[in-house]
Amino acid sequence: MKTRLGCLSHKSDSYSDFSEFLPPAHETTARCQKLSTDEVVRWSNSFNELISHKYGLVVFRTFLKSEFSDENIEFWMACEDYKKVKGSTKLASKANKIYKEFIDVQAPREINIDYRTRERTKQTLLMDPTPTCLNEVQSKVYSLMEKDSYPRFLRSKMYQDIVNRAHAQGQRRSV
Repeated sequence: MKTRLGCLSHKSDSYSDFSEFLPPAHETTARCQKLSTDEVVRWSNSFNELISHKYGLVVFRTFLKSEFSDENIEFWMACEDYKKVKGSTKLASKANKIYKEFIDVQAPREINIDYRTRERTKQTLLMDPTPTCLNEVQSKVYSLMEKDSYPRFLRSKMYQDIVNRAHAQGQRRSV
């Protein structure tokens, strides 16, 4: 417990302090070997390119966890799952779960949205859940991540290390 509290009490620029959030070393190595330099560099072209890539999403989530700010990507992913739900009973149940986890003012993983958006979302989500009722708030959260978290990710040591590793792997393969 002290170790975790110590980790929380002082933020670090290095993601190595957050090894508990990272996948095991053998997974990371295997993933990096599967990534080409082009794929990793393409993540810097657009936020959508990053989160549309299987490993790009994993790395971005890990980065946000290292900053203790992963609620936005987790909410975005929950919205993506929500859109796939079939049946009104399941939709209502999932809507309620998303509301309690991310949107409610007392939510354990509360997302940062304005009062009007929160209230509008609450009304539609809890009163008349439809597959598209989260689109507005999901779009706002996406935009927030694109403008704030994504540029920080691209400047991060974590991303730079991945680019360097992918580049080094590519050079070894060509030899």
